[in-house]
Amino acid sequence: MSRDLAALPKAHLHVHLEGAMRPATLDDLAAAAGVPSPPVREYDGFTEFVQRYQAADALVVTPLDLRRIVREVVEDAAADGAVWVEPHFYPPRYVGRPGFGTVEEVTELVIDEGRAAAERLGIGCGIMISALRGFPVEQATDLARLAARYADAGVVSFGLAADESQWPPEPYAEAFAIAREAGLISAPHAGELAGPASVLGALDALGARRICHGVRSVEDPALVERLASDGIVLDVCPTSNVLLQVVPDLEQHPLARLLDAGVRCTLNGDDPLLFGPGVLGEFELARTSLGLTDAQLAAMARTSVEASGAPATIREPALAAIDGWTT
Repeated sequence: MSRDLAALPKAHLHVHLEGAMRPATLDDLAAAAGVPSPPVREYDGFTEFVQRYQAADALVVTPLDLRRIVREVVEDAAADGAVWVEPHFYPPRYVGRPGFGTVEEVTELVIDEGRAAAERLGIGCGIMISALRGFPVEQATDLARLAARYADAGVVSFGLAADESQWPPEPYAEAFAIAREAGLISAPHAGELAGPASVLGALDALGARRICHGVRSVEDPALVERLASDGIVLDVCPTSNVLLQVVPDLEQHPLARLLDAGVRCTLNGDDPLLFGPGVLGEFELARTSLGLTDAQLAAMARTSVEASGAPATIREPALAAIDGWTT
């Protein structure tokens, strides 16, 4: 009998806050606004995917709405067996909406609700503040300073999202230097919509220790060797990669090849509202569709905990429990 993957302790590291909204919550927000629920599973590429994300996000109109989303993202992570969840969050999204206040107040709301929900459930929650490509580079630098101010108060990592094929990583070097100086984990997106050059830029210019996606690294064997030798972690989201046409299907996903080459990887849901599976669903698909063994799944769970911003009080018991899961 297969081991219960819900009982495998894990961290959910690559999950976008609004993109992890429950479908029922989206329906409730749409009803409150007096509009039909926007479609979330109908897109033919990244641009339309972003439009679907933005349509869902636009329905988050009060601080209570945002608190609900944060709370439910933590609850869903706990239900999937996560001991730690690290939602990606772009604070400027809410500044200017009635009732939200300053960028600091928005950040504090998310930190507060995430911490309260996690404490109630006996897990941990840390926030990744994520800059977005396509806005002025100066905004990313400002967000890095914001993240640094909360580095000991709930923010644990700094990211960079949106289409890396249009905006390479190098212009964001100053922002990531600020974040690293504050002790935050550097975890930009790369190697999804752009190839190995984006991953190399994230490593060399941004000092990345985790790469969100990174799966196109397999196109450059030397890069794969570097990732393995340097212990760089790829926060991989297989279903997202299929639905955004990064790979043709799950059976051809490069995760197994990356693992066989010694690259440290984690499994993540990315945007469950738009893609379907949460972190547990991705572990189940990795077992059934990718043919990964329980030993490989446990190793990825271990990597997720080790590479997270979780404190030792969460990390050490989780690692011991992962060892127990495999025996």
